[in-house]
Amino acid sequence: MAANFVLKLKYDVSDLLEIMKILRSPEGCPWDREQTHESIKKSLIEETYEVVEAINKNDKELMTEELGDVLLQVVFHSQIGAENGEFDFSDVCDGICKKLIERHPHVFGDISVKDSGEVMENWEQIKSRTKHRKTQTDKMLSVPRELPALMRSAKIQEKASKVGFDWEDVSGAFQKLSEESDELKAAVQNNDRENMTEELGDLLFSVVNVSRFINVDAEEALTASTDKFLNRFAIVERLAKERNIDMSTSSIEELDSLWDEAKNITKSN
Repeated sequence: MAANFVLKLKYDVSDLLEIMKILRSPEGCPWDREQTHESIKKSLIEETYEVVEAINKNDKELMTEELGDVLLQVVFHSQIGAENGEFDFSDVCDGICKKLIERHPHVFGDISVKDSGEVMENWEQIKSRTKHRKTQTDKMLSVPRELPALMRSAKIQEKASKVGFDWEDVSGAFQKLSEESDELKAAVQNNDRENMTEELGDLLFSVVNVSRFINVDAEEALTASTDKFLNRFAIVERLAKERNIDMSTSSIEELDSLWDEAKNITKSN
């Protein structure tokens, strides 16, 4: 056991910081010592999505565990930062505290707001001022490229809309969606690989535009449709097995018939 570390029935954040310090020490764990900001960056993304999964499942025990895993990533990066002379956990805490105070002048200052909408307007104004974002392009470029593509496109479209660069209503978005679909079809018919990629991207961007107008989250909608496909495919596979049908050698008509059955089964449940 690590020298001077005391086992407890209940631990707190100071214990977590100490554990990570020990793990990164010469007497600690070889794997933990080898890690860098770069090597563990994907873990932060994975752990964040696992928190979202726990929230979607309404599993409080799992949420507690997964939030702990996210906190571990924060502490891990902070310890690496401290060793490199970049920053430490106290700097991280200091930064977020100052940001929260600065962006809530209606709580920690003398500003008055009438509703949450005004709160968000103030938040964006303060954010733009402190980040020195003078143009709308600056604000759009601040949206991380690393975000999921559907989410990033929606955020950029919302920022463009704030300066009037938008359709008047969803009909304009639908018209653009139809145009992009036709352009993709033309690229496919011409076997134009370069334009296929570009036009498919334009089509997806237009789909997000429609989703924004009808107030449907494109990311969640696609996830739900993927789940629906998986559920129906499982039924198709079960029906095929029950009837001794080899899916790999069946015609598309036979499979489509099974798909229609699966569709009716899921609708009746």
